[in-house]
Amino acid sequence: MSEEQSESAASGNYPQLDAKDTDRKLSQYYSNSFTRYSDFDPLAKGGSALLRTCRDNNLGRMVVMKTLHPHLAQNEYMRARFLREARVTAQLQHPATVPVYEIGHDIEGRLYFTMKRVEGETLREILEQQCLGDEQAIATYNLDRMLGLIIQVCNALSYAHVHGVVHRDVKPENILIGSFGEVMLLDWGVAKVWASEDPDLPEIEHEVLTDVGQRPGTPLYMSPEQIRGGGDEIDERTDIYGIGVVLYEVLTLKEPHRGENINETFEMILKEETIPPETRAPKRQVPKRLSAIAMKALEKDPANRFQSMAELIDALRDFRSRVFQSLTGY
Repeated sequence: MSEEQSESAASGNYPQLDAKDTDRKLSQYYSNSFTRYSDFDPLAKGGSALLRTCRDNNLGRMVVMKTLHPHLAQNEYMRARFLREARVTAQLQHPATVPVYEIGHDIEGRLYFTMKRVEGETLREILEQQCLGDEQAIATYNLDRMLGLIIQVCNALSYAHVHGVVHRDVKPENILIGSFGEVMLLDWGVAKVWASEDPDLPEIEHEVLTDVGQRPGTPLYMSPEQIRGGGDEIDERTDIYGIGVVLYEVLTLKEPHRGENINETFEMILKEETIPPETRAPKRQVPKRLSAIAMKALEKDPANRFQSMAELIDALRDFRSRVFQSLTGY
């Protein structure tokens, strides 16, 4: 299937991910083989976890290991979020999700999981290069290629949606472009997963991961319904809004709304009219048809957005095909 083919369907039976499979606690006695790993080197450090490259001596390959920071190792919310990220990523077996190999405890009892090592750069890094006028970044990642990347991310989200998962944190930092053209959607730690009743899974565990007070997501990329607290409002249209913000930033090199602080940003997202991309960045000559697609994805009322990722993919594909026809005459 090509990158431009939607993997969402109006009908069909798809196995749904279930919170009883993604949120269950990991026993301290869970059998694993941490000692198989060696040659650790720091890769990246985030607010909650450390990424290191290491060698899997059993399979003779380099992998990436993600581990919670020591001060968060016993934090129940962070442990649950970490487990969810590992299991959701592992169960969503799609070309645009990073394969997860193993989950367990290290020798200090901290949670870890290992995954495929992908060389590349994030969309955030590419956009920053373009903002600085980097001619190579501008030429390499022209508008057509950027749209192709976004469509691949949309396909991954469409796949997740039909399996009952909403990402909730779509942003350039979480989109990785590999050295050989791979596109990966990262960080499923705040994903919303459909939860069935399970007597062995305490109800509080669902509440911890979907608590309206937590407002899962990143402020500049959060939808109005996420800011309001989410709940039943959070569905695939929330990710459509996130893609809308990413598309807007690709077109203008600016976010739709940015305040002086988080609260001001939230107020702007909730109440301020979004300036169309072609008006916000007139020198970038944004096509009006593409600007309209971004604006529809960014509607404050979910009912006015594209109603499925498949609809958004179709709109982007149609735009690309029309541009191709205008350039070639075919």
